[in-house]
Amino acid sequence: MHRLAAAQLTNSIGDGAFYVTSALYFTRVVGLSATQVGLGLTIGWAIGFLAGVPLGHLADRRGPRTTAVLLAIATAVTISSFLFVRSFMPFLIAVCLYTTCQCGLTGARQALLAGLVAPELRTKTRAVIQAAINGGIAIGAGLGGLALYIDTPAAYMAVFTVDAISFLICAAILRPLPEVPPAPSNGPKLAVLRDRPYALLALLNTIMLLHVPLITLATPLWIVQHTDAPRWMVSAILLLNTVSVVLFQVRVARQVTSLQSAARSMRHAGALLLVSCVVFALSALGTSAWIAAGILLVAALVQTYGEMMQSAGAWEISFALAPPDKQGQYQGLFGNGLAVARVIAPLMLTALIVTWGIPGWIVLGAVFMITGLLVGPAVRWAQRRSSVIATSLPAVPIGVS
Repeated sequence: MHRLAAAQLTNSIGDGAFYVTSALYFTRVVGLSATQVGLGLTIGWAIGFLAGVPLGHLADRRGPRTTAVLLAIATAVTISSFLFVRSFMPFLIAVCLYTTCQCGLTGARQALLAGLVAPELRTKTRAVIQAAINGGIAIGAGLGGLALYIDTPAAYMAVFTVDAISFLICAAILRPLPEVPPAPSNGPKLAVLRDRPYALLALLNTIMLLHVPLITLATPLWIVQHTDAPRWMVSAILLLNTVSVVLFQVRVARQVTSLQSAARSMRHAGALLLVSCVVFALSALGTSAWIAAGILLVAALVQTYGEMMQSAGAWEISFALAPPDKQGQYQGLFGNGLAVARVIAPLMLTALIVTWGIPGWIVLGAVFMITGLLVGPAVRWAQRRSSVIATSLPAVPIGVS
């Protein structure tokens, strides 16, 4: 568990620096327009999501440890390629390779966790890893902030170099872990694409994951354009979110020990996200900058608690409903919902929140609430399907694959 957490802590430092500086690097150093950067990233994350399932299947068949190591190295190579990009088409190709490697790495690492950790400890272990990820991103964001302060091409290129090195270190940390041998496989190769209950749950989880770009994209725009709160509240809210997840995610995840408790956690997450959206909307009615700031902090706290409840429930669902011999491809679908959320969030969230204002917040909150309520029936559907498949499959004799 500690090695898995250390690996993700390392490359999340690089990711944090990349997230903070990439937009300015691509526009000011590479020379692309903001529209080109947005289009390239949208296409890239869409392709990365589509590649997640076949790369997850590769992890199932060739071993998740080996696949994760190779994809971490490949990610380092693609990040390095950004240093030599100076026009849109090379940028688009590099972005598509980068997102493909990242999404494949997500599924492979999740499959590795599932293979090395006992089922009853997977959600807790994933919570520890998530805390490490948030801590790493915070450190990386600080490094990226330093590059923004220096504001030279060399500083930005140094950040990309650090990011590439972080993935090489990640690969080195994962390399000594034992390989998970492929289990005897039943059914079609890409079975997850035919598992409608699991696909529905992956979709519902993707909708819930809109809370991530909500806090990083929509909320900053809302604060600046619709409230009287000081602009530094953008950083304060992001810091509050990061620190809270580092400190409390493991504690929240302890409440989730079964599919029933996971569905309940997702239902509660939907309710909390609805409340946070309503409180965020109220910040526009603040009569002073400090009242608006206080309302924003309350909203951010509720949102973060909802985020932690959603994460814990989603991890339990994604692991428990995936067949043991197909964890890679199932995690490749479920675990990369954030890639889809990143694709649809800029247009959807800016239209709802920045354009519609308070009514948009209410609509978004209702979407979170309804989605959380739908998870329970979807989980029960998936359980019934799993029971039917288990009783219909022939037994596999020992020693036969």
